[in-house]
Amino acid sequence: MNTNSNIYTLVYTTVIVVVVAALLAFVSQSLKSRQDANEKAETISQMLTAAQYGTKADLDKLSNTQKLEKYTEEIEKAFTIGLDGNVIRDLENLEVYGPKPLKRQNYNIKGGANKTGEPELPVFVFKNGRTVVPIYGAGLWGPIWGYISFETDNVTMGGAYFDHESETAGLGARIKDDPSFQAQFVGKTASFADANVVDLSKGGQIDAISGATMTSKGLDAAIDTWLAAYANYFSKEEE
Repeated sequence: MNTNSNIYTLVYTTVIVVVVAALLAFVSQSLKSRQDANEKAETISQMLTAAQYGTKADLDKLSNTQKLEKYTEEIEKAFTIGLDGNVIRDLENLEVYGPKPLKRQNYNIKGGANKTGEPELPVFVFKNGRTVVPIYGAGLWGPIWGYISFETDNVTMGGAYFDHESETAGLGARIKDDPSFQAQFVGKTASFADANVVDLSKGGQIDAISGATMTSKGLDAAIDTWLAAYANYFSKEEE
C-alpha cells in the first residue's frame, strides 16, 4: 500500500481513533466502580460533617470503608419524601444522594422542560438526633450543593457543609473551604413559612462572602428552594 496516499492516511487515522476510543471506554468502565465508591464516601463524609460527627478534615482521614462503617453505625433511618411531606420509600443499601441525583431532583422541584418526574427528596436521620437534608443549585461558574442538619425541633440548624464544582478560589470557593462560613449556620433557625427560608446576605442572618456576590446569591437561592421543598415534612414532624 502506498503510505503516502490519502486513502492510507484516512485508514490509518480511522484505526487510531477507533483504538484510542476503545481504550478510553475500557479504562472509563474499569474505573467506574472505584469512582462511584469515592463519590459515595465523599457524600457520606459531607453529611456526617453537617450532622456534626466531626470536621471534614478529620473525616477525610478515614478510608472509604471506614466512612461507610461510620455512616452505618450512626444512621437511624433514611428515606425519601414528596413535596407533601409524606414518605415515598426507604433508602436501602447505603443509598445516598450526591451531585448527580441532586441535579435531577433540582429539576423536579423547579419543574419546567427538564423535569423528569415528581420530586423524591432524601431525608437522613442520625442517632444524635440531627436530620440532614441536601441542597443543590447554581453558583457563578457551575453547580453548588451541600447538606444542612436540623435539631430535633426541626427549625434550628445544627450544622452545614457545602461544595462546588468550579467556584473561584479564595472567593466563591470559600463556601467549601472556610469552616467559619459554614459555622454560621449552627444555631440559626429556618423560616419555613417565608419565601426567604434562610437569609444569606451581607449583614444578614448568614453573612455572605465578601467578593463572591454571585456565589452567595446562588447558594442563598439553592437553600431557599430546597428547604421550602421540605417545609411540609418538617411541619408534620413538629405535630
